[in-house]
Amino acid sequence: MKKLINKHTLSLATNAAMPVIGMVVVSLMAHNLSKAEFGNYIFFLLTFTLADTFRTGFVQTSLIKFYAGVGKRRALNIGGSAWYVGFIITFMFLLVDLLLYIFYSGSNSDVIITIKWFGIIYISTLPSAIALWILQAEERFDKLLILQIINQGVFLVCILSLILLKEISFNTAIYSYFFTNVVTSLITIFNGWSKIRSIKHKSREGMKQLANFGKFSVGTSISSYLLRSSDTFIIKLMFPTEMVAVYYIPQRLMEIFEIPMRAGVSTGMPELSAAVNRGNDAEVAAIMKKYAGMLTVALLPVAIGAFILGGLVIDLLFGAKYHDTEALNIFRIFMCYVMLMPIDRFFGITLDIINKPHLNMIKVFLMLGVNVVGDFIGIAVFHNLYGIAITSIFTFFTGAIFGYWALQKHLKFTITDIFSLGYSQLKQVVVNLSRKNNDIA
Repeated sequence: MKKLINKHTLSLATNAAMPVIGMVVVSLMAHNLSKAEFGNYIFFLLTFTLADTFRTGFVQTSLIKFYAGVGKRRALNIGGSAWYVGFIITFMFLLVDLLLYIFYSGSNSDVIITIKWFGIIYISTLPSAIALWILQAEERFDKLLILQIINQGVFLVCILSLILLKEISFNTAIYSYFFTNVVTSLITIFNGWSKIRSIKHKSREGMKQLANFGKFSVGTSISSYLLRSSDTFIIKLMFPTEMVAVYYIPQRLMEIFEIPMRAGVSTGMPELSAAVNRGNDAEVAAIMKKYAGMLTVALLPVAIGAFILGGLVIDLLFGAKYHDTEALNIFRIFMCYVMLMPIDRFFGITLDIINKPHLNMIKVFLMLGVNVVGDFIGIAVFHNLYGIAITSIFTFFTGAIFGYWALQKHLKFTITDIFSLGYSQLKQVVVNLSRKNNDIA
């Protein structure tokens, strides 16, 4: 239990560090760049994130699945094969970027800069990306935390320096982004975290395993990205532009719940992979129930508190001008499905880990379809943003129901098991933490 608590603490710190420092950086850039330049930077970031989502979706889950809990020789083989698959994906995007650079006929200098630097930055992030995935598979959350702080910290220092020197611009922000990722990747290589020497242990069979699994998980990742973005695109299409900002506020506040869930996924995924590699289905079900249940029970009082204090939080973080908008009620609608989020997330991850990624992909496709169709129906019925927010409840219900149905064919568990085990595990964690604090006192 002590080891579990330490893993959770480190994982929580790791997953909190990136969004917190990232929020500070974005805030600084928003205040010091013109609207046009900040918009160009966001465009670059969204473009880069989409490409990175493809690479991460293709390699990350499959690497962790086949790497965690295996012998040293097998781990080296999977690590080396992941490097080769990562190279192939990276150079595919480099080729597309090169063709765009050669044949782009527009005169927009910012678009030209984005195309010019995209490929260079994309390849510079490969070592650090693989290091992150390997460290997660090895459950080295201490090193993961260091790596995240280095990456975000260096970028923060660069941006602060540019602001103090009055040299901040879209161009210098891109240069800083490139410099940060080069530094981060070099650190992972020199410290051995990226396992770059494992390349010589790659095999065609290992690459084929990763690719066969990755072709489904990448579909899930891209669909998840579109699921998160579809509301914004539809609002942009159907409502005045300022409504995008109103809806963005409660969406951004959902990071409160995403941080512990990402921490749970980071610690739970390697455990699930190791149990699958041991062929222990009962252990797989127990791990899934434990993490999904603990997160659900832990987030429930947080959701109740957020429902009550949401208005105060919105006023403090975003200003009183949003006080009389739909933002608060939309946030409260979101609280109605918070307890479904951990269950839906771990149903999907477990489907991936038990080698049923196609079912997880179908689950996310189904959620995306329900969300898009439901958004338009909601707008037709309510004629405001509430219709879109309410649709989110049905979207997550759909994902949870399909995930439960799909997993029931392979694992033995019930929804009651999830809540009861989650409550008992969380209670045990709290008791152990209390004893530890008493011993320190």
